[in-house]
Amino acid sequence: MIMVTSQGWFAGRNLTVSQLTTKYFLWVNDDFVFLNETQIESFVEIMEALPELDVLGGEVLGDQFYFVLEYDEGDESDGGCLRCIKGLHQPLPSNDGCFLVDDVVNYFLASTDAVQRVGFDPFLKRVGHTEFFIDGVGKLMVASCKGISVGHQIHRAQDTYDSYRNQGKLEEERKLAHHFSKNYLNYIKY
Repeated sequence: MIMVTSQGWFAGRNLTVSQLTTKYFLWVNDDFVFLNETQIESFVEIMEALPELDVLGGEVLGDQFYFVLEYDEGDESDGGCLRCIKGLHQPLPSNDGCFLVDDVVNYFLASTDAVQRVGFDPFLKRVGHTEFFIDGVGKLMVASCKGISVGHQIHRAQDTYDSYRNQGKLEEERKLAHHFSKNYLNYIKY
């Protein structure tokens, strides 16, 4: 896929996912490295055994990153409060080291159909991983598993690369304003 530079990675994600013909797809960051512990077959085995599961995350460098989204409705005039905290809901039945969660790291196997239903918010240009999972609350069953690991490249400061990878203050403010309006929020904490 060829997209216009810096015009929206999330619109590009939607285009990419819309072209998939496979049951599942593997999502990884461009700076992740496959290891002997990167057992993609294990992802598939778990997803096949639990067809209601939509997204299954793994570990990065042996660390399991998983989060729970807590929502407090607030009152009618102010909007709600959303917190993304490290935590889990409960163990995934019959799968040691796997837990139901709301958000996982950018290393996961996902059901193509489920992700197409939720989609990626095209307003977001660079940073919006957690926002995808917020949009998926109540629509996606998400889990994270220990032992299915990927590596991560060591980074050196590169001004040009970093200017694309990291959002600026104005972009962050626009993203939050959009997020508050879209989800009727008064407060959000990542």
